[in-house]
Amino acid sequence: MQTKLSKLKERMAADDTRGALQIAAKFSELGDHKEAITRAWQAIQTPDFYRQIGRDPAELVKTGVAAIRERYNI
Repeated sequence: MQTKLSKLKERMAADDTRGALQIAAKFSELGDHKEAITRAWQAIQTPDFYRQIGRDPAELVKTGVAAIRERYNI
C-alpha cells in the first residue's frame, strides 16, 4: 500500500511538480511551509489571477516546490 507521502516522493522524483503540489497542498500538517505550498498549487490552478495581482505564477510554483523539498527532505 502506498502512502500519500510515498506518492509525493515519487512525483518529485519524476519531476512532476504539478502532481506533487496537488498532493502536498492537501496535507494538513505542513508547518511553516503551508502558505508557500498551497499558494503554489493555487497559482497552477488560477495563473491569470496571480498575474492580475502582480505575482508571477512560475515563481510561486518554484517557491512551493522548494518548500516541499525542504519540508520532506527530498
